[in-house]
Amino acid sequence: MKLHPDAGPAYSIQSYGPDGVVVNGKRQSGALILCSVQGPRKWDTERFEALTQTSFDELLAFQPELVLFGSGEKLRFPPTRLLQGLIQQGIGLEAMDNGAACRTFNVLAGEGRRVVMALLHSKPI
Repeated sequence: MKLHPDAGPAYSIQSYGPDGVVVNGKRQSGALILCSVQGPRKWDTERFEALTQTSFDELLAFQPELVLFGSGEKLRFPPTRLLQGLIQQGIGLEAMDNGAACRTFNVLAGEGRRVVMALLHSKPI
């Protein structure tokens, strides 16, 4: 699906699908982390079953006010025990399917919010 975010200084997603996302004109595939003020980078956790607390603690370095977790094609909630680092820092996490996470990321980044999206790969590995 193609998206058309408002122009602004933040990173944004132009399209997404099972093969990946397009961020500021460049295709990204696989699991990724995207911060509204930093470019995309690979997330070492490709599958939901491989999530650990370290997977989420990695996001703390971005100092987000909110984390969007894209769980793939279906909405899945990570176990609360994996979110302890975020909880201790008072950082909220919203779990969504990848499409909803991409759309929400664009809205929040466009508002100037310090949001981080952690997106699992949509296609089975």
